[in-house]
Amino acid sequence: MPDTALNRGQALIAVALAQFMVTLDMTVVNVALPDMGAGLGFDPAQLPWVVNIYALFFGGFLLLGGRAADLYGQRRILLSGTWAFALASLAGGLAQEPWQMIAARAVQGVGAAVMAPAALAVLTLTQREGEERTRALGVYAAVAAVGGGVGVLVGGLLTEYAGWRWVMLVNLPMALLVIILALRSVPAGTLGNRRGRLDVFGAVLATGGVGLLILGMIRTDEVSWTSPTTMVTLAVAAVLLVAFVLWEKYGPMTDPLIRLSLLTRRNVAGANLYMALLAAGQLAVFYFLSLYLQRILKLGPAEAGAAFLPLCVTAMIAIQATTRALRRQLVGIKTLLVPAGLIAAVGFAWCGMADPSGTYLGDVLLPSLLAGLGVGIAFVPLTAAATVGLPPQEAGTASALLNASRQVGSALGLAVLVTAATTRTDHRLTAGISPDTAAVDGYSLGFVLAGGFLLLAVLAAAFVLPRRPRPAAGQAPAAQRPAGTPAAAGGAGASGTASDITAGQVTPKS
Repeated sequence: MPDTALNRGQALIAVALAQFMVTLDMTVVNVALPDMGAGLGFDPAQLPWVVNIYALFFGGFLLLGGRAADLYGQRRILLSGTWAFALASLAGGLAQEPWQMIAARAVQGVGAAVMAPAALAVLTLTQREGEERTRALGVYAAVAAVGGGVGVLVGGLLTEYAGWRWVMLVNLPMALLVIILALRSVPAGTLGNRRGRLDVFGAVLATGGVGLLILGMIRTDEVSWTSPTTMVTLAVAAVLLVAFVLWEKYGPMTDPLIRLSLLTRRNVAGANLYMALLAAGQLAVFYFLSLYLQRILKLGPAEAGAAFLPLCVTAMIAIQATTRALRRQLVGIKTLLVPAGLIAAVGFAWCGMADPSGTYLGDVLLPSLLAGLGVGIAFVPLTAAATVGLPPQEAGTASALLNASRQVGSALGLAVLVTAATTRTDHRLTAGISPDTAAVDGYSLGFVLAGGFLLLAVLAAAFVLPRRPRPAAGQAPAAQRPAGTPAAAGGAGASGTASDITAGQVTPKS
């Protein structure tokens, strides 16, 4: 397959659409839940599992999906995940019983866990080093950053004007387009290392550990943190994850699921920690804003979804500006991530000043714009930092790590902040405060604590991220090799997600 600008452009569209579907489906069903519950006869206690089961399977299978992409070829795994995602979306759209919808969402989660790391790896391996790849990272970061907000908007519009089934069926045309574009533009043998063998036992330990960790946290809206169910679930998760680390370090396999030395790289550790904290704050803010808009301001599903549009537009503008700044070497990765976290923290905390008798223009619009600005500035350098200097055969694993950090962070943030907000609301109700005032007091605490997560992310950027990430073994720093030269042999002219970025600067092409 010839390496043409048209093929690279089509590959980028396929990657962007795949990531958009993965992120969209984290939130697109939220607004549709009441109608979905009535249509399928859900028990109220079952209904949250339409959301939770997706997060559980997505987070649990990410490392397995990323390693499979590295071993068996990014295009093959991307196509497999997209087919699974599409068929699950069709099954969900046609569901007649609650268990059918929950099963469809579980398979969607597995498909997403396979798609997401393969998609990012395809981007790094099909886009040329320098400005082209940095621009592509900007597109990828844009859909990753705003997909959740767009999901609320799309879910509201579809539920109100087309029916709740379309929050599932809307994935079908996008999945079909991803499959067509990937077949046309991505080389069939894209960097699969078929000599390696999948570490099945390590995959079982990692999937079980991450899955139970997320399960224990997302169920805290039903059972308390100190309940035996939660404590046992989290304890078993910890045991499995410790066993996974020991197996990967001392086990007899020659091709581990993840090379543990990857986690000792400060840029990888710092970027994943930052992502987890950013996701913890961002998803919680989306959750509390949705409740405030619908329960307090009495907006309908479509109006509530549209209220997120300014935040999404601001984030996309910030992403494009950040991409341009990196491409022109105006600023570095670390220099961007610190102020980005501070801006987002202020925006999140400002939302906490919302009033029970407030308005959208007076209480939501300006802080949400500031939050969108901070999140938008962070995503491109964060995506780059997570995989800078890595060899191409670890692109899928590094991508899976970043996505797994996002999922675990989202589950942790939502669990902790919903618990804190609910506790505050219950105390205020006990004190005789009106229900709306008590609810807003709880939301406000959640917003402020979300800002606190972003302050921790700033500390991670300041003290964990290095000034200059070290290159992969056997790879010269970008400044010491001719521009446009592949960072590692054996790839498709590309290394990890941003191997052409050193210390946050883009290596110019000759």
